[in-house]
Amino acid sequence: MTNFRPCIDLHEGRVKQIVGRTLKDYGPGPEENFVSDRPPGWFAEKFRSDGLEGGHVIMLGSGNEEAAREALGAWPGGLQVGGGITVTNAGAWLDGGASHVIVTSWLFDEKARFQEKRLTELSATVDPARIVIDLSSRRTPTGWTVAMNRWQTLTDLELSVDLLDRLAGHCGEFLIHAADVEGKCDGIDHELVKLLGQWGGKPVTYAGGVASMDDVRRVEDLSGGRVDLTVGSALDLFGGSGVAYSELLGWNSGVRS
Repeated sequence: MTNFRPCIDLHEGRVKQIVGRTLKDYGPGPEENFVSDRPPGWFAEKFRSDGLEGGHVIMLGSGNEEAAREALGAWPGGLQVGGGITVTNAGAWLDGGASHVIVTSWLFDEKARFQEKRLTELSATVDPARIVIDLSSRRTPTGWTVAMNRWQTLTDLELSVDLLDRLAGHCGEFLIHAADVEGKCDGIDHELVKLLGQWGGKPVTYAGGVASMDDVRRVEDLSGGRVDLTVGSALDLFGGSGVAYSELLGWNSGVRS
């Protein structure tokens, strides 16, 4: 059954919702849909009190470590953390209260080539069940290509059921943003959700484009209930108007109307 998982996206130390592909290393700042006046710990406490498990804290660039630690401290063991995770710091984040570490860019070299030996090293250093592999992707003529560096750089990995099979032994879950629709509230990537639902080997969370509860229902229908999802910019908790937080709490409790 598809469940809603919460998220806390951090940029410059604040909770924000950003249009995914506008986050770059140079040029003008990213397009921001929402900037919260509330600290990250407030959101973590709310998710904790509402019993929303499996959420993730994502550090979008440097300068977010203190904010991430605040969120994890508000709910020790209740949130995953990602952004700049490596074999060197993964254990410290787990010891600091993260339930899982989310890893992506570190798995690739400077030429965006996948380094499977790094994943092997990581899963030998920390419990693989506490690793989430982020395979966030962009559409290409051949399907979807995994992107790194905050979705700016295409890698040499093509997202597929075979890839999920290949990497599954090194992790407990997968997280996959549809980078082309992330933050736009224009609807989900139907074909990507359907692809993810064909697998079902381990928990998979999809993010990107959810605009309404109809999109939430579509994720469940297209994936056969095998894919969870996050809702960002459309959520009223983050200044959106398409999805009410209370509706998602009801959804997770079994209200499917």
